[in-house]
This record gives sequence, structure tokens and C-alpha cells, in this order.
Amino acid sequence: MSLINFTNLDFDQIKNSLKDYIQSNSDFTDYDFEGSNLSTILDVLAYNTYITSYNANMISNEVFIDSATLRENVVALARNIGYIPRSKKSSRASVTFFVDISSVSPTPANLTLKAGPVATTGGRFNGQSFVFGIPEDITVSVIDGIATFSDIEVYEGSYLSQSYVYSTRNPFQKFILPNVGIDLDSLVVTVRPSIDSSVSTKYSRQDELFDSITKTTINENSNIYFIQEAEGEQYEVIFGDGVFGKALEDGNIVEMTYIVTSGSDGNGINNFTFSGSVSYVRNSVEIFVTNGISLISSTLPSSGGESIESIDSIRKYAPQLYSTQNRALSASDFEVLIPNKIYPETESISVFGGEELVPPQYGKVFISIKPRNGDFIPNLIKENIKRNLRRYSVAGIVPEILDLKYLFIETNSKVYYNTNLAPNAAFVSSKVQRDLTAYAESSELNKYGARFKYSRFLKVIDSSHESVTSNITTVEMRRDLRLAISELAEYAIDFGNEFHIQSMSGFNIRTSAFRVLNINTDVYLYDVPDSTGEKGQISLFSLDEGSSTPVIQRRNIGVIDYKKGRITLDPINIVSGKTKDNVDILEISATPESNDIIGLQDLYLQLDSSFVDMVVDEISSGTDPSGSTYTVTTSYKNGNIIR
Repeated sequence: MSLINFTNLDFDQIKNSLKDYIQSNSDFTDYDFEGSNLSTILDVLAYNTYITSYNANMISNEVFIDSATLRENVVALARNIGYIPRSKKSSRASVTFFVDISSVSPTPANLTLKAGPVATTGGRFNGQSFVFGIPEDITVSVIDGIATFSDIEVYEGSYLSQSYVYSTRNPFQKFILPNVGIDLDSLVVTVRPSIDSSVSTKYSRQDELFDSITKTTINENSNIYFIQEAEGEQYEVIFGDGVFGKALEDGNIVEMTYIVTSGSDGNGINNFTFSGSVSYVRNSVEIFVTNGISLISSTLPSSGGESIESIDSIRKYAPQLYSTQNRALSASDFEVLIPNKIYPETESISVFGGEELVPPQYGKVFISIKPRNGDFIPNLIKENIKRNLRRYSVAGIVPEILDLKYLFIETNSKVYYNTNLAPNAAFVSSKVQRDLTAYAESSELNKYGARFKYSRFLKVIDSSHESVTSNITTVEMRRDLRLAISELAEYAIDFGNEFHIQSMSGFNIRTSAFRVLNINTDVYLYDVPDSTGEKGQISLFSLDEGSSTPVIQRRNIGVIDYKKGRITLDPINIVSGKTKDNVDILEISATPESNDIIGLQDLYLQLDSSFVDMVVDEISSGTDPSGSTYTVTTSYKNGNIIR
């Protein structure tokens, strides 16, 4: 009989297949395969087959980007479709200090902060020490004996340099940077004709054969270089071949400077100690200043540091970037090109066409970006993004960049627990809060297009500790409306989710207190649905001190669309609201029709608050097996009409 085909990498199955094959041979009819030496031979054959099959399977996996596990293989496969993984990024900080040079006579006209280290961390941060520096000298004027270095941008990491001599006698010469953790944004490549020459030419990095800056194709005179990731997270610099890019000549000196950084570990530092060099020149002699240097101040902690792109990220973005073919036509093209080609600081992005809006805005594409640091993108960066997008987008499509809009989720949970399995309620509550915090910070939320999964949230609570028997959780969604104080303004705010109508009598939405012109008391918004239950009117009411009975102040000041989750206010002059982060806002909350809440279009989903109240499960605890005194919790929100 022929050898049995098998696909299972099971040792016993392989051995049994070999045994069946040999037993079918008449020469081995009387052999004892369990007790003879043939059993040992079969073990060796089966083991060899097992190892060979395993190796073949692993090698096959490494051929495809979806299944490859070794970074070198994933990077190589991504390189085949023109994708360059992101390198580490240096953390940046803005520092200020001054130098009192008044004791020097005559006082120099200016002082120079030398390139290289400028500041070190004051003490140790997260068990590590960090050095921040500048790539080039900075010179400032001395005024009244004081030289002020204001808002100097410093970069975390060590500045290193490498030199190479190009030789045509070595056809396999490679320019590999030997360090790990290089920030490619800091890489500067220059070429000198020979070792005796002091004239150098700066080369620019190019990732394509078309120069998007000069709008020309790369030719034999273009001073450019290409970069690719080599083994061990090192980088190889590749120069032109005389057709695409200028070719190096024999004896050329290649010099490269760059930063080796700690990446994201350098973020969050604002305590610095000066470690740089300040000097001035007198009579052609450089004199260094060692006294009169003030302490370093920094208004914000260091930020912007990133780790090298992960294997999972390469797998995700390499095929997507290839599919765009360096053009922005669809929403998905914009979502891939912006974080990979234009604005690497993007943490999350949402893109949708103007035709999806009500009313439609044809010919426009709307982009909402959550940066890695902070909540909003400065206007200057917005303009840069739009300008760079012109290289990829077609004529007639106008990009518009929107500010971040948060859709907050608020939960209120009654958690039942078995007292026999926990020391006290506070212990269980801390376990629940810990897991809810981890869920709130997970990638399931905190991004565009996210979805709050109600069943998943309940499972997080139930699985937080063995004593938890069940929970009843109510959910609300909230938007914070920015107010134009003391201005007659019209407002519109979208929740992107259908509102639940709990009562046709109204008061289905809740707001924080605010004040409007000509009403000398705190007022709140309330709604009254129409007969269809799809839309309704918005009005103002107030509460007398110590009373929960609403007093209507002004009717029909706006419209609510329950189906679309939209509230529109007619022109109104609001004079004050709730202050949050030095901004006057109006908090508006509503109960969603579905407890699964989505972040629609430009809404960024975030779990803002989770209130947990522990309740003794008297049945499970054994104190009341019959359930006569069982504490019942409502599955609906409380009856408060204000926030």
C-alpha cells in the first residue's frame, strides 16, 4: 500500500502511519513492532518527520505577511510593497533658561548654546536617566547683561555620527547604521567629494521615484537617498544608481548624524538640570561660560516620543498603504495616508464624505484627528496637513479638518456580591473599579468608530472578583457643548445615537445649570416629544430653592431629533455655564435607545465615569435563602431631571 497522507503534526499519528505502511509489506509480516528494534527505528523516523513537517510549516508561515512572526520577515515582506515601518521618535520638550553674563567685561554681544546635550533629567525618571539636546548651535543676543534662551526645543537621546568611505572596489558595500533606536526624522546625510575636501552636499530622504516637493521625477542628478530597515532594527541607507538618484563616486566621504532615543520612555518629563555648553568668541578665541546659568524651566512635560512600529501595525498598514497607490480618493485612503505619510502624530482618525451629512456637502471630505498628545490639533498643523494632502488628492475634493468631539459614556452600576467570598464591600469595589479603569483605557474605546459593548461591560464587572454574583448597570451618554458667552448664538450638537424616550411628558434629557440673558436664575433644558415620538421641542425651566418642581421659563427655544440624536437651539444669549478647563460648557446627557453606543463619524468615544455601588446578595450569602428581604434594583435611570 502507498504511504498514508497526513496533515496532523502529531507524533503518534505519524508513527502509526509509518507502522501501517511497513506492516503492509509482506517482508515484515512476523515482526513485533512494539517490542522489537523496529519500534526504535520507527520512533526516529517519526521524530524526523515531525521536525521536518514543523519546520516546513513555520517556513511557509514566514512567506506571508499575515502569518509571519519574525520582525525581519515582516519588514522584508512589507518592503516588497513599498512600506517603510516607522522608526522610534524622540520625545521633545520646550525649555527656557537665561545666562547672566554681566560680570564679564566687556560684555559679549551674544552667546551661543552649543549643539549636543542641553539638559538631563533631575534625578531618575521611571528608573532611567534621560539626556535632551539640540542638533544645531543656537545664538541669542545679550541684553543688559542677560542672554535668554527662550522656548528651546530639545530632543531626547544621544547625538551620534558615522563616517564611511565609498569604494568602487567593493561592489557589496552597504551603509548600515550600527545603532538600535534611531529616530529617522533626525537623520542627516551629507557627502564630501574626498577626505581632503571641506565642501559637503546634503542629501534628502526619498521614499518614491517622484519628488513630491519639486513635482519632478527623480533623475541622475538628484541628491537623494533611500532608507530601509535591516536586521536587528538597524537601518540601511541606499544611494542612487546614476539613473534614479546621483551615484556615489570612488573616494566619496559619507557622513551621517542621528539621534539614538529611548522613544516613549522619555515622555512626561519636566524636571531638567542644565548640562550643555554656552560660549562666546573674543579675538577669535572661543570662551565657555560656566557661571550665571539659571535653572531650566519647562511649561509642559516632554511628549511626542514613540516606540518603533510594532509587527502588528506593519501587518495592518502595509497592505492598506499599498492599496492607496499614493492617491486619496476614498475615505479609507485618507485614513491610511494621513497617519503614515503626512501626520505620524495621529493616534486615531475618522474620515467621511460630505454626502453623508444632513444637508449634504458634496465635494468635501471631513477629517477628524485625535493626536497622540493633547486633544486638539493647532491651526498651523491643520493647514500643513491640508497642503500636504494636495499631493495625493484629486482636484475637486476639498478636505476639511474638524476638531475632536468627545462622546462621553457614564455608567451607574449596582454590583451584587457574596459576603462569604470577600472580606468587605470596599475590597470588591476596588477590584471592580480597577477592571473598569482598564476597560476604559483599552483600545475598544478611545478611538473613532469605537463601540461601547454593553454585554462586554457587564462581563468585566461580573469577572472582576469571584464574589460578584451579578450587576445591574444603567448607561447614559453625554456631550459637552462649548458656549459662546454673552453672544447671540445658535447651537447644534449631535450624539450619533438614537435617544430613548422614557416619558412622553418630557424631561428625557438632562443638563447642567446655565444662565441666559434677562433670566436671573439658573436654568436647564428639557424636552417634550411630539405625537410621533421622533422629534420634540426644547424649552427652559428652573428650580426654586429646595424644590424639585420645574418652573417653565421659556418655551420652544429649539428642536430635538430623537432618531438622529441631535439637539438644535435657536439663537440664544447664554451669559454663563459650567466651567471646565477654563472653558464655559453646558453638559447635556441622554439615555440611548440601545446600550451599545457607537462613535459615529467624528465622535470620539470615551468612558468618562463609572459609579459603583455594592449591594449584598442575601440569597447567595445565605442570610436570606428565601429572598424575602432581597434588595431589588431598578434597571432604569433615576428620576433626576437635572445633572
